[in-house]
Amino acid sequence: MGKEKIILTGDRPTGRLHIGHYVGSLKRRVELQNSGLYDKTFIFIADAQALTDNIDNPEKVRQNVIEVALDYMAVGLDPSKSTIFIQSQIPELCELTFYYMDLVTVSRLQRNPTVKTEIQMRNFETSIPVGFFTYPISQAADITAFKATTVPVGEDQEPMIEQTREIVRRFNHIYGDTLVEPEILLPDNAACLRLPGTDGKAKMSKSLGNCIYLSDTADEVEKKVKSMYTDPTHLKVSDPGKLEGNTVFTYLDAFCKPEHFGRYLPDYPNLDELKAHYTRGGLGDMKVKKFLAAIMQEELTPIRERRKEFEKDIPAIYEMLRKGCETARTTAAATLDEVRKAMKINYFDDTELIAEQAQRFGQR
Repeated sequence: MGKEKIILTGDRPTGRLHIGHYVGSLKRRVELQNSGLYDKTFIFIADAQALTDNIDNPEKVRQNVIEVALDYMAVGLDPSKSTIFIQSQIPELCELTFYYMDLVTVSRLQRNPTVKTEIQMRNFETSIPVGFFTYPISQAADITAFKATTVPVGEDQEPMIEQTREIVRRFNHIYGDTLVEPEILLPDNAACLRLPGTDGKAKMSKSLGNCIYLSDTADEVEKKVKSMYTDPTHLKVSDPGKLEGNTVFTYLDAFCKPEHFGRYLPDYPNLDELKAHYTRGGLGDMKVKKFLAAIMQEELTPIRERRKEFEKDIPAIYEMLRKGCETARTTAAATLDEVRKAMKINYFDDTELIAEQAQRFGQR
């Protein structure tokens, strides 16, 4: 039998999940879960990692664990096919992180582009919490504990996965073949790599208030699409419009399918024609926004309705998470046993060691 194919991926519970998460990872995650190509799928809520930069706000993290779990279930992640668990409930991950710390230098962590960017974003330049600084190592523990072969993430996470691969190689080189080197799986739709916020800013973020959440009501979605950033020089309908940096068209690239035209905008055969007309002039922003709003409602309504169903029994969601944590913990514990054995710190399981030492001292 070949090596098992195992997926591991997750999200930080710092807020409800938005459509950036959806096109960037969640939608693909559900497809992968249902594809039958993978033996196991582990999906975790990274609460311990969220605490590295929210340490003084534990309530925020605690409240959002359930929000993320509800969003997971609403988009179609299925606990009978995927193990959904909470990071902090798996203490084995801490122990693995502690051992991996010996395999990475400070200067290597400082060079990690993802960490660099995140540090600047959070204004941590002068006072980086050690936990935040070392989160590429903790991420390596998350991935290797479950022997993940495939990690579906956005391209901004590539340096993180590379760091994990380095740790795996170094560990296996020193201690013998124990850990599995993961592959990164990037989104296949270029527009999904990084969906901008509704205000045209590069990133959707709760603090900028530029997100469309998966749990937003139909009215909220409508309002947010209508207020979306377009081409600021496209003042009159007759003006030629620019597609570059025009959020509405970026969203259409991510969400629009050919069949949407027949349903909501039969004047155009496809997206290329719509873009051509906009670029020539003679097409108003409102008409394009209406079209986008219809597409967004079609995509988000079933998610919103499923979420409402799950919200009716919150104890059941916690029970699902508890079971997921039990399964995940069993897997992580088995990996940790192998790691301890490879590192020769499994003193009491090693009967040979005890016999050897007894013989060594007995010969004196």
